Amino acid sequence: MLWAGNCELEPLCSVTDMNRFLPYLCSALAALSMTGCGQQAAQAPVRLPPEVTVSKPIEKDVVDNLYFEGYTAAVSTVDIRARVTGYLSKVYFKDGDNVKEGQPLFLIDPRPYQASLDQAQADEGRVEALLKRLQSDFTRAERLLPQKTISQEEFDRTAAERNQALADVRAKKAAVEQANLNLHFAAIKAPINGRISRTLVTEGNLVTANETLLTTIVTVDPIYAYFDVDEPTVLHIRQMIREGELESREKKPPVIHLGLDIDSGYPFKGTIDFVENRIDTKTGTLKVRAIFANKDEALAPGSHARIEMPLGKPHKELLISERAIGTLQGQKYVYVVNDKNEVVYRPVKLGSLDGHLRVVRSGIAADDRVITNGVQRVRAGVTVTPKDSEMTAAAGDRAALAEN
Repeated sequence: MLWAGNCELEPLCSVTDMNRFLPYLCSALAALSMTGCGQQAAQAPVRLPPEVTVSKPIEKDVVDNLYFEGYTAAVSTVDIRARVTGYLSKVYFKDGDNVKEGQPLFLIDPRPYQASLDQAQADEGRVEALLKRLQSDFTRAERLLPQKTISQEEFDRTAAERNQALADVRAKKAAVEQANLNLHFAAIKAPINGRISRTLVTEGNLVTANETLLTTIVTVDPIYAYFDVDEPTVLHIRQMIREGELESREKKPPVIHLGLDIDSGYPFKGTIDFVENRIDTKTGTLKVRAIFANKDEALAPGSHARIEMPLGKPHKELLISERAIGTLQGQKYVYVVNDKNEVVYRPVKLGSLDGHLRVVRSGIAADDRVITNGVQRVRAGVTVTPKDSEMTAAAGDRAALAEN
């Protein structure tokens, strides 16, 4: 039995307890002796420098571009309404057809208007016959008056009757013309070339003159695109015009490019043909309109449009892939690899997009090796294994642009 020191105290543990824990104690001492004497500790694996792809910037002549969001619109839009009241008896087109100017579209029952025309023509014939007789009486009275055969009073009465008949003839002619117009308006024709919408009124329904909307026609070639330019950009463009860097719209209509949501670029080419005469005080923007040829009808009115507007003359710039650009707290940056293969952080100032390459205004030099692949695996100051490659514009760079 074990005792604490030389004093007679309570035993710390009994012999039985010692015998029970002795095997565990021996095992621990044996393992400890093996580690210290015969076996070395396992070494940590050596970490190789991460491999990255580096490319030098591309230097080329570029034109600065401005980008806007807008929408397409038809040059002309016409609401088709009847000009006479009646029952719709015929529809001549299929919904969504392309129609030509003058092509029949609808027919309102023409029989009531044909009857009105016949009645007006009959009334015209009657008053013309009366006028013919009264004209003869007036001519005779003119011969007899100098001979004192008839009185002045009788002559005046004959002249008045003749004049009234003349007025009646003119009125009846106007009634015939109106009846003829009504009959003509019963056949509704396309006023412009374009694409027609669906019919809003089916055959057999009553159509009210100047009220009932029958359908709509929009022109498709050419087509407009509207977009808004913010006030600082407007002022910058005007300053460039004053300084001679840009030509005014009156001298040379600016060329712009348009792309739809399904387009990777801006395949449609047009020109600016209208600029609003004042800036909207509510939005701080200026409304601009461009016109585009649309013979193949690739552009439809009301589509969302992406606008690219070239600005200024070509000049030398450095361009890099979008995937090489990162963002940290709003600051754009790239990583470059120095002569010691160390990663260096470079804040950059970006310019416009040229295809899938981004213009870099400042922050890098033409001979810098920019990391284009593996940016997520490195940080400033670490050593890397660079793999040289040419700067290319990958299709996926647009996704990188959207993220940045």
